[in-house]
Amino acid sequence: MITYVLLFLAVVAEVIATSALKASDSFTRIGPVIILVLGYGISFYLLSIVMQSMPTGVTYAIWSGLGVVLISLFAFFFNDEKLDMAACLGLFFIVLGVAIINIFSKTVSH
Repeated sequence: MITYVLLFLAVVAEVIATSALKASDSFTRIGPVIILVLGYGISFYLLSIVMQSMPTGVTYAIWSGLGVVLISLFAFFFNDEKLDMAACLGLFFIVLGVAIINIFSKTVSH
């Protein structure tokens, strides 16, 4: 269970870092740059711990899939970026794919 907690924290750190990347205005604002470097550093450190007990492909699928969904939702709610029906459907399939991996894959230890 701790593996999933660490993986979730890695996703959250990546979402914070990606949000700061946009706010950095092409690395011209130091505050967001510091946040993005720390966020990505924390995220990759946590991923390295998770990969000791979970296969790399599965770890990356969950990390990137949930990261895409969460950053899209963050941008929708806080940056006023629009999501059309195709984008929402695609995000739904990403979540569905992550759920299928976690529920049915024998490579994920439960």
